[in-house]
Amino acid sequence: MHGARLVIGLGNPGREYAGHRHNVGFLVVDRLAGAVGIALGQSKFEGRFGQGDVGKARLLLLEPGTFMNASGEAVAAAARFYKVPPEDLLVIHDELDLSFGRLQLKRGGGTGGHNGLESIVEQLGTADFARLRFGIGKPQGPNAKERVVGHVLHDFSSEEKAALEPLLERSVDMARAWVSLGLAEAMNRHNRR
Repeated sequence: MHGARLVIGLGNPGREYAGHRHNVGFLVVDRLAGAVGIALGQSKFEGRFGQGDVGKARLLLLEPGTFMNASGEAVAAAARFYKVPPEDLLVIHDELDLSFGRLQLKRGGGTGGHNGLESIVEQLGTADFARLRFGIGKPQGPNAKERVVGHVLHDFSSEEKAALEPLLERSVDMARAWVSLGLAEAMNRHNRR
């Protein structure tokens, strides 16, 4: 058994946010929990939390309930409690800089203005953790910048909803590959598609 691995899905708590693009991290972690048989039944670290053994790994799942821009508080609390180093952390989040349907694993890098990532980097004191970036695309054309918040805090379009299921499944596969194989091998297998 090596140490625990912590997978965090980012989103905003509350029913009014549930289907938003910004909440795709929650959607993926919900699926992942179901796929590996871990119940997100505990209220811990200001969020929904669950843990279990997956293969040789102890897997911790967390959906911060702090609202996006304070996600780091929940993540840092869980990482400290279970002594999980940044390299054993995977953050699943929506990504404006990838077109809808693009999925990418990476380590470190900037935050692209993502409030959840910024909070995590600030609280952990490092950006050197793995991310699973779920492309949501970004508004184009005039006033595109001003329309970003509306885009993020809005439900997927009907076309996107129709395509969402296989993307969530693939995200779960990628997260499971990260857990069992590590980042380099998971990237190798999944990023080229």
